[in-house]
Amino acid sequence: MASKPGVLTDWPWKHLGSFKYMVLAPWVVHSIYSYMMKDEKERDLGNLLIFPFLMSRMLHNQIWISFSRYRTAKGTNRIVDKTIDFEQVDRESNWDDQILFNGTLFYVGNMALKGASHLPIWRTDGVIITILLHMGPVEFLYYWLHRALHHHYLYSRYHSHHHSSIVTEPISSVIHPFGEHIAYFMLFAIPMLTAVFTGTASIASLAGYVFFIDFMNNLGHCNFELIPKRLFSLFPPLKYLVYTPSFHSLHHTQFRTNYSLFMPIYDHIYDTLDKSTDTLYETSLRRPEELPDAVHLTHLTTPESIYHLRLGFASLASRPQASKWYLWVMWPVTFWSMMVTRIYGRTFVVERNIFGNLKLQTWAIPKYNIQYLMQWQRESINSLIEDAIMEAEGRGIRVLSLGLMNQGEELNKNGELYIRRNPQLKVKVVDGSSLAVAVVLNSIPKGTTQVLLRGILSKVSYSIALALCQRGIQVSTLYEDEYNKLKLMLGTEASNNLVLAKTYALKTWLVGEGLREGEQMKALKGTMFIPFSQFPPQKIRSDCFYHYTPSLATPKYLQNVDSCENWLPRRVMSAWRIAGIIHALEGWNVNECGNFVFNIDKVWEATIRHGFHPLKMLNHFDP
Repeated sequence: MASKPGVLTDWPWKHLGSFKYMVLAPWVVHSIYSYMMKDEKERDLGNLLIFPFLMSRMLHNQIWISFSRYRTAKGTNRIVDKTIDFEQVDRESNWDDQILFNGTLFYVGNMALKGASHLPIWRTDGVIITILLHMGPVEFLYYWLHRALHHHYLYSRYHSHHHSSIVTEPISSVIHPFGEHIAYFMLFAIPMLTAVFTGTASIASLAGYVFFIDFMNNLGHCNFELIPKRLFSLFPPLKYLVYTPSFHSLHHTQFRTNYSLFMPIYDHIYDTLDKSTDTLYETSLRRPEELPDAVHLTHLTTPESIYHLRLGFASLASRPQASKWYLWVMWPVTFWSMMVTRIYGRTFVVERNIFGNLKLQTWAIPKYNIQYLMQWQRESINSLIEDAIMEAEGRGIRVLSLGLMNQGEELNKNGELYIRRNPQLKVKVVDGSSLAVAVVLNSIPKGTTQVLLRGILSKVSYSIALALCQRGIQVSTLYEDEYNKLKLMLGTEASNNLVLAKTYALKTWLVGEGLREGEQMKALKGTMFIPFSQFPPQKIRSDCFYHYTPSLATPKYLQNVDSCENWLPRRVMSAWRIAGIIHALEGWNVNECGNFVFNIDKVWEATIRHGFHPLKMLNHFDP
């Protein structure tokens, strides 16, 4: 929002929320109906193609968003090092409003303007007119409109909303108040309306012009440099005709320089070119891929989870992962993404974070939950994990933490497999089990004397049971085989506090994978379910409390956090991920994997000291 919002700040359909797309429904239905029912000579192909064209614009913008986030996470040719936060993501979540606005005007223009319907696919004269009018009046008028928008009156009421994004993403280019978009459309309509009124318009000239504007807008706001220097060396005048991402980036950091739209010539003419433009351009081009200090290795969960990654839909990634009905409509795209990940077949960078002087990255393996359960997939998954570890080793990364199912007991013995295969490794492999145990122990309400342990037994559950028994808290289990396994692992002294229960009458349940629905239904009203697993239990009781999976709230100085980790709330990280950060911060020269559990009290003390803190609120199920 602008600092002093002016008139026409909000979009007309803001109150409709996610139903705003219904604004286009009558036009889309009418265009399809008209094309189907009219004679072949009366059909208007241009009118029918408006909606598919709008969808292609959204896809075009999304490709830019994903590609830009991938490149800036890697650090290659990144321009501005400052970080993005949730506030910016929320502010820019309505980037599709301008597409709805344009689409409505296209439909109205097609129906109301003489010469705007039944257009040919191509007319050379119309294309030339569009190009010349953009290079002439549009670029010139935009330069002066842009300077006017930086006058304090208009800036505070309109343009400051756009400049709230100092570190730009491709879609920052269209984040303006509604009134400002009206002015821009009037400006960009000059070539289109001229072609229509002179009878030279074509589908190619109109669609091509809008595509050109989208492409150049995304290019200028992508925050990484990608235009090769050789291009300007071969044709020096090009520096006056085409801007670069670094050119426009300076406008967002310096504010009163580099006002031009896509052609820097007017900044040269009117002496508003930033003096550091060439230096920043060359520096950004030479910038190598960033080397992180610690890496968290995760994986995809479901085919739809690709949309919840930071590289996917920013609005979905910025909220806890949840099923969305409209993602079913996107199954063709989802299937295509599955094919891409299968063909690509290697780990990819998801995001980067900064913790003081520590540089962090998250990598993802292109595998889904269900594949981890398939015996024939294990060799392939282990190969991908080991390749990631060896890549981290080769790049001098200090710590690699294993997240989700990448550290399974049956898959790789909690990461021990890779240490045995590569005993010379310098990178430390961390499964994070010690911090997961510490989080669970500190989530149990004070004064608790007995807990019920449910779910598949694991390294974490054994460690929790041992710690509780040593502290004098009784650990109950319902099945004799589980009781015997725990007793064997705990030893004689600790197992004195191990109980084979015969009822479900306990108010504190520690639950892992495999908690059955029938068991939950037998729990007492008000029971607290505290997971020790990576994945949350299914929440079927509205009269019980469900804690988050082992996780902690992050300190404010953990930067560039603009997405949620799976189903966790904003600025909350899993214990397994945090453990890798703590190992890197403390410089602990030890692998935490296999049967080894790091000192629980020591890792908890270090975690709290570095600013991470327990979640204060329980996640109460809301049906």
